[in-house]
Amino acid sequence: MTKVSMVVNGVSVTAEAEGRTLLSAYLREGLGLTGTHVGCDTSQCGACVVHIDGVAVKSCSVFAQDVASAAVTTIEGMANEDGSLGVVQQAFQDHHGLQCGFCTPGMVMSASALLATNPRPTEAEVRHGLEGNICRCTGYHNIVKAVLAASGQTAIAAE
Repeated sequence: MTKVSMVVNGVSVTAEAEGRTLLSAYLREGLGLTGTHVGCDTSQCGACVVHIDGVAVKSCSVFAQDVASAAVTTIEGMANEDGSLGVVQQAFQDHHGLQCGFCTPGMVMSASALLATNPRPTEAEVRHGLEGNICRCTGYHNIVKAVLAASGQTAIAAE
């Protein structure tokens, strides 16, 4: 076991981890940040997406020690300073972009990364930007609608 330090949600943290500890496990088990979900352990579903130095990454695909000294943002770090929901989170709530909620943290993290690089995406760009995230409950329509709303757009073509 070694101590792994990084900045998570703006706070410097250190926890012990084996060299093979995935970032998802480090966050959930080492730091108690259980908003990052693990749905597949094969980097297929996107439920574990976090931001590493501002880039959306599936946390089950990187070792915690490989991101030592990086800035990591999890779903817990997406709220406003006053604790209220962030823009993307609020849009998901307002536009029913979630059902069971298991995939929602990863969807919000991927959507936030997309909006950081493309503040006014088209519907097609939103769908493309969320391709690495799987939701088993919705038809994605309301998720896309939520992302467009978070970008200040309201129109979405009927499916």
